[in-house]
Amino acid sequence: FECKKCHSLNYENECNDDHIIIYIVIKTNADINKQGHNTHLYSSDFLIVRRTLEFQIKITFDRPYKPAEDKFAVEFVIGPSPQYSKGTYIPVFPNEERQSVWRGRIVETSDNVVTMGITTSPECIVGKYMIYIGVVTPYGIRRTRRDPSTDIYILFNPWSPADPVFLDDEEEREECVMNELGIIYHGAYDDVSERAWNYGQFEFGVLDACLFIMDKADMPLSNRGDVIKVTRVASAMLNSRDDDGVLVGNWSGDYTYGVPPTSWTGSVEILLDYAGSRGTPVCYAQCWVYAAVFNTFLRCLGIPGRVVTNFFSAHDNDGNLKMDIILDENGKLDRNRTKDSIWNYHCWNECFMARSDLPPGFGGWQVVDATPQETSDGMFRCGPASVAAVKHGQICYPFDAPFVFAEVNSDVIFYRRQKDGTLEVVKVNPTHVGRMVLTKAVLHDGRRDITDQYKFPEGSPEERRVLEKAEEFGCQREKASLPQSDVEVEIPTLDVRVGDNFDVTLQFKNHSDQRRTADVYVTGTVVYYTGVPSAEVVFKTPKVKLDPLQSKDEKVLVRGEDYMHKLVEQANIHFIATGKIKETGQIITAMKVITIHNPKLIVKVTGSPRVSEEMYVSVEFTNPFKFSLENVDLRMEGPGIMPFKRKQYSLIAPGTSIMWTETFSPRRAGSTKLIASLDCAALRQVYGETELTIQQ
Repeated sequence: FECKKCHSLNYENECNDDHIIIYIVIKTNADINKQGHNTHLYSSDFLIVRRTLEFQIKITFDRPYKPAEDKFAVEFVIGPSPQYSKGTYIPVFPNEERQSVWRGRIVETSDNVVTMGITTSPECIVGKYMIYIGVVTPYGIRRTRRDPSTDIYILFNPWSPADPVFLDDEEEREECVMNELGIIYHGAYDDVSERAWNYGQFEFGVLDACLFIMDKADMPLSNRGDVIKVTRVASAMLNSRDDDGVLVGNWSGDYTYGVPPTSWTGSVEILLDYAGSRGTPVCYAQCWVYAAVFNTFLRCLGIPGRVVTNFFSAHDNDGNLKMDIILDENGKLDRNRTKDSIWNYHCWNECFMARSDLPPGFGGWQVVDATPQETSDGMFRCGPASVAAVKHGQICYPFDAPFVFAEVNSDVIFYRRQKDGTLEVVKVNPTHVGRMVLTKAVLHDGRRDITDQYKFPEGSPEERRVLEKAEEFGCQREKASLPQSDVEVEIPTLDVRVGDNFDVTLQFKNHSDQRRTADVYVTGTVVYYTGVPSAEVVFKTPKVKLDPLQSKDEKVLVRGEDYMHKLVEQANIHFIATGKIKETGQIITAMKVITIHNPKLIVKVTGSPRVSEEMYVSVEFTNPFKFSLENVDLRMEGPGIMPFKRKQYSLIAPGTSIMWTETFSPRRAGSTKLIASLDCAALRQVYGETELTIQQ
C-alpha cells in the first residue's frame, strides 16, 4: 500500500508518519464465477475458470474510479520468472483502447468498487496464476502486494468453440468432463466384467496434484496451453519407468512393498500420495490403474477423457502385425518357443482435441496410453494418436499410431516347427486380436461398443484397403494363402465360480463327406491378464473320431483343487486346443479365456440421504472357501460423500463373515456411489458398490 502524502510503501493500514494509506482490495467472486464456468464442483475456495469465457472480479479502491484520469491494469502472473513474450505475464486493461492477449472491460462501477470482466485467450497457459493490480502514479507503477487468497486457476474449456478441446455435445461433456464415477471393463470379450472407479477429479487437492505432475516433468510453462503437449507429457509422467512418474508398474504378483493394483478403488489417494511426497512414485499399478488415474488428470484439467478397453490386445514390439504361436510337428503347443503375448484386455485412454498438426479429419478422439510398454521418442509413453488415423491406416501421423494400429489389427499366426527347425505357416486367425473395444456409455452405466471407430468390419473391402495402406507405411502382414480345413473346433463360453469343478467342452464339426480322426492336445494354463503363463492346470490328449458331416462334443474336466491355489490376481485360465487331422495333415486350433468369477462384497447404506446428515455404510463378506484368508485389506470411498477409508483383517476363517461399518456425512447433493474392494494374496479383485442419491 502507498501513502498518498509521503508515498512511502507499507503493509499496514497506516503510514509511520500517521498518514492515511490508499488501499486496493481484490475479490474474485469465486462462487458466482464457478457456476458459469462449470467449475462449481471443485472442492476449493479459489476461483477456478475456463479459457475464453469471461469471469468477473471486484476491485475496491480508496476513492471512486475516474476513467479519464486513472490508469490501472489487472496483472496475471504464472511461474517464477514472468515474461510477456512467453505468456507468463499478462496485463489486462479496463478499456478497449489498450488491450493485450486477454480482454478486459468495466462491467460496473459503484462508489469505490469497480467490477471488471476478463476474458482469457483460447491458447493461454493452463495452471495457477497470481493476481496483482498495477496503478500508474506520478511516481511510477505501484502494485498490490502478493495475496495468495486471490490466486486463480485457469483450465481448458470444452464448452468453447475457440478452445482446441471443444466437444460439441453437452451429454458427452457431462460424461467425459464432469462425471466423477467411471466403469472399467475387464475379463474376456465374451464374458465382460466391470468395476466402478472414483476418478475424483473435483476432490480437494487433486487439481494441485495434476499441476504438480507437469512441474515434476519440468514441462516449460509456455507449453502448458497446448493440449497435444500436455497429454504427451502426462502419458510419460503417469508411469515411473524413466522419470519418477506417478505409478510403479508391477505384474509379478508380489506386492509386498505397496498396494496391489486390484485393491485400488479410485484415483484420489494415488494422486494425493504422489503430490504429498513431492514426487515419490506410488506402488503399484497395472493398465487399468494407469488409465483411470490418467482419466482423472484429463478431466480435472478440462480435457474430455474416457477409459477404453481393447479385448485381445496385441503387444507388438517389432513393428509387424503378427502374433506368433509355435506348434511342434504333431500340432502340440510349444510353450518354450512361443514368445509373443496377447493381452486378454488392455486399457488406455481417449481424449478429445483438435489436431492442427494433422490434415483435416484427424482431430476428435485421440489415444493416449500411460502403461509403459514401448518407448516413444526415448520415453515410455504413447500418443496422442488419432483414432480416425488408426481406422483408416494412416499410421504415418504422430504420435505412435503404428503401435495402436497393431494392438487392434494383428493376425494370430500358427506355425508348425519341422524336424529341421524351419517354421511352416499352418493357420492364420485374422479376427482374434482387437475383438471388441468398449467404453462406458454416456450418462448411464451401460456399455458402449466403439470397435467400429478403430476398424472396419472384418473381411470388408474397406478393411483390406486399410491393411494395404498400413503396409505402405511399413507394417508387415502374413500373406500365406492356406486351404480351409474341413474340420473345425470351438470352445464355448463358461460361467465358472471360483473353486468350482467344471467341464471345458470342445465342439468338433466335420464338414467333409469323409471320416476324420483328430489327435488333439488340450492345454489349460493359468495366465496373467497380459497373456503371460503362470502354471499349467490341465493337459489332455484326446483322440476324436468324426463320421462324415458329424458334430461331436469332447469334454475335459477341470477340478477346483487343481487350479484354486495356482490362480493369479485376474483369475484367468487360458485353454488352447490344437491338433492334427490324421487323414489330411491339416492343423486345427481353438483358444478360449475362461474367467473364474470371485464372490462379491455386499455394500449397504442406512440413514437420511441428505447433505451434512450423518449416514452409515456397511461392507459384508463371507469367506466361502475351505481355507483361511490372511492379511485382508478392505477399502471404501465415494465421490462427494465419503473420503477414502481402509480397514485390515489379519484372518477370515473358512465360512466366517465380517461386517465393517463406517459413518459419513455427504458434502453435496446428487447421484453417486459408494465403492468397496477386498484384497489379499489368496483372493484378488473382489468388489462391491451401492448407488444412492443425496438430497439438499
